[in-house]
Amino acid sequence: MSRHPAVRPALAALTLGALVAVSGCAAAGGDAPTGDAETVTLRVGAVTSPMTDIVEAAADEVADGYEIELVEVSDYVTINNMLAAGDIDANFSQHEPYMTEFNEKNDASLVAVQPVYNFVIAFYSKVLDSIDDLGDGDTVAIPNDSSNTGRALKLLADEGVITLDEGVDPYAATVDDIADNPKDLEFLQVEIAQLNTAYDEAELVFQWPSHISALGLTPQDDGLITELDDRFALQVVVPESESGSDATAALTEAFTSDAVRAIIDDNETIEAAF
Repeated sequence: MSRHPAVRPALAALTLGALVAVSGCAAAGGDAPTGDAETVTLRVGAVTSPMTDIVEAAADEVADGYEIELVEVSDYVTINNMLAAGDIDANFSQHEPYMTEFNEKNDASLVAVQPVYNFVIAFYSKVLDSIDDLGDGDTVAIPNDSSNTGRALKLLADEGVITLDEGVDPYAATVDDIADNPKDLEFLQVEIAQLNTAYDEAELVFQWPSHISALGLTPQDDGLITELDDRFALQVVVPESESGSDATAALTEAFTSDAVRAIIDDNETIEAAF
């Protein structure tokens, strides 16, 4: 994946820190505990709020015999590598298209088992008041993973900023599929977690609400273009081998509880997907 020179994610350090955070946790998966069996700890990774808030709400609602432990991880690739390696039992950090891309690139077998919420995505600008103010040669920062790249380009195409090649699936579009770019815009592709940095450097930036909130921005108040598409609902994800287990059933029940719905309903940038 390409990165802006200012971005220097330390993947190895993040992975080490995340592994330390989960060391010593009980093993999970399989059937529900019975009799005098010890409580099974389900280690669930999440990246940032409101994902982390929802994991904590689910932890209060999980069935007897289980407990949910939140494992905070700073990187979306690391959190999937941890799940694929068995260092955590589930994660709540991604939509299904992103997970599918990870599986294909890493020969992994992760499965989305429960959509939890949809979220409003948007383009933001530190210098523009309207999308119509984009100038010739301006820089547009978008994610560098394929599923979110396509989402960002489709949003720009729907707004008439660019035109995509005829016949291309807009959700799978890349910058090479841009047929018409009348303003000769420059596209900067970086990881989602680093797009806030690009907010200071590019004229237009695509970003998730969970990250842009760190800059005091919301899609409702500050988005120049907004979109909500339920194919990008945030999902509980587990290894394929655990998709039908009692532990996964306990997770999905907890993540669709009234307590989780209350967290979602209190956040205007997201809406329940269950």
